[in-house]
Amino acid sequence: MNEVVITGSEITLQQIVNVARQGAKVLLSARAKKNIIQSRQVIDRLVEDSKIVYGVTTGFGMFSETFIEKEFTNSLQKNLIVSHAVGAGDFFEDEIVRTAMLLRVNNFAKGYSGIRLETVQTLVDMLNAGVTPIVPEKGSLGASGDLVPLAHMVLPILGLGQAKYNGEVLCGKDAMQAAGIATQDLTQKEGLALINGTQFMTAVGALTIFDAIRLLKVADVAAAMSFEAQNGIVDALDERMHAIRPHKGQCDTARIVMDLLKGSKNVTRQGEKRVQDAYSLRCMPQVHGASKDAVNYVRERVEIEMNSVTDNPIVFSETNEAISGGNFHGQPMALSFDFLGIALAEIADIAERRIERMVNSALSGLPSFLVECGGVNSGYMIVQYTAAALVSENKVLAHPASVDSIPSSANQEDHVSMGTIAARKAREILENVRRVLAIELMCACQAIDLRGDKGMGIGTKAAYECVREVVPHLKEDRPLYGDINLCEERIIDGSLLERVEKQAGKIEF
Repeated sequence: MNEVVITGSEITLQQIVNVARQGAKVLLSARAKKNIIQSRQVIDRLVEDSKIVYGVTTGFGMFSETFIEKEFTNSLQKNLIVSHAVGAGDFFEDEIVRTAMLLRVNNFAKGYSGIRLETVQTLVDMLNAGVTPIVPEKGSLGASGDLVPLAHMVLPILGLGQAKYNGEVLCGKDAMQAAGIATQDLTQKEGLALINGTQFMTAVGALTIFDAIRLLKVADVAAAMSFEAQNGIVDALDERMHAIRPHKGQCDTARIVMDLLKGSKNVTRQGEKRVQDAYSLRCMPQVHGASKDAVNYVRERVEIEMNSVTDNPIVFSETNEAISGGNFHGQPMALSFDFLGIALAEIADIAERRIERMVNSALSGLPSFLVECGGVNSGYMIVQYTAAALVSENKVLAHPASVDSIPSSANQEDHVSMGTIAARKAREILENVRRVLAIELMCACQAIDLRGDKGMGIGTKAAYECVREVVPHLKEDRPLYGDINLCEERIIDGSLLERVEKQAGKIEF
C-alpha cells in the first residue's frame, strides 16, 4: 500500500489508486532503470550518426520530412512541449494527473522510448513529493495520443506552466523549487517521448473502471433494497433460471441479490401477491449482469493499455532501430470507453424505473410520493425528477465519441480516436449513476418504513441501517438535496458496501 515498484509490465488498478489517491511512493525497479538507459543509448547513437528518425532529427506531423540539424535538436524538443500546451476547459482532478504521470513512467520503464533516466526520475520525484501539474481537460484528439494534456503535464519539468504543491497552485518553476526537484532541459527524442501516448485517456478510464466495479456492487444492493420495498418475487432470481443462460454477470447478479435478501420476510414468491414483477425487478440480473460483463471487458483492455508502450517512434535496443508506427492511436481505448459509458448508463436507466415504481402509488400501493400527508407535502416527488434528468443526460453522454474523426496536422494525422472525450464522458456518466443509486436507496428505505418491515435480509438490513444513520425517515418536507449528498457520500467513501459485506459476505465481481 505504501510503495509501488515500477517494472513496466505489472501495474494494477489497485496500485494506481494507491499512488493517485493515497500517496503511495513510487520506485523504479533495477530492471526498469537498465531498460531506460539502454534505449537512450540507441537515440544517442542515431543522433551522432545523423540518421533520419521521426521526431528526433526531423520535425513533427507535416514537418516529418524536414531534417533538423544536430545543433537544433534540443530546441526542437522544448518547442514541441510549449507549442502543444494549448488545453482548454476545466482542469483534470489531481488524481487523474497523478495517474497519467504514473502510467507514463510505467511506459518508459519498458525501455522503448529513448528518454533519459534523469527525466523519468524527475516524474517519479514529482509524484513522491506531491507536485501535480495543472492540466486542462480538453484539447486531446486521442491520436497522436494525448498530446495536449501531456504537454501541460511536462511544462513544470521545464520550469514552466503551473503545478499544485502543498495545496497551493504555483508557477511550475516555483513548485519544483519548493519541492527540491531540479528542472530539466530536454534532449533529443525526450519531448516526443513525454507527450506521445494514451496516458490521460487511460488514466481517466482506469479510475472510472475502478470506481465502476464498486458502484455496480452498490447497484446490486440498491436493487435488493427495491425488492424489499416492493415485495419483489424472488423466483426470478432462481439459480436454475440463470444456469440455462449462463452469462457470468447475470448468474453472479442473481446469486448476489439472493444472498443480500437471505432471511427477508418482505420479499414474496410467485403467486403470493402477484404472478410476476415488472422488468425493472424481474430482469434486473440480466441488465446489471450485462453491464458487469461489459465493465469486465473494458477492464481487460485498460489493464493491457496500462502496461503497454504507446510511444512513437519505438526504440528497439537489440537492433539499434527507432521505428515509426501508430501505438499512440487511442482507438482501442476509445471504443472501450464508449462501451463503458453505455454500460454504466443502463444501470441508472433501470434504477430510475425502480424509483418510479416506488413513488407512484398506482404501482406501489404506498402513499403517493412516499409521504403520508400528501398534498401539503410533496415527499419524494421531485427526487424522481432529478433521477430522470440524470438518466436523460446520460443518454446524451452515451453517444459514442469514437465514431468521430477530424483530420489534423495538414491531414498527416487524418484519423483520430477521440478516446479522451470518450473516457471523460464515461466518468461523468458514472457520477450521474452514483447519484441515481443514492436516490434509489433513500426511496427504498422510505418505502420499507411505510409498508412495514416484516424482517429484512442480512445484506439489505445492513444497507438500510447505514442509510438511516444519515437520512432519517421523511415525515414532512425538508430540503432533500442534503440527504442525497449524505447518502451518496456513503457510496463514495465505501462505508455502505463495507457494512453490507461485513454482514452478507464479500460481493464478488
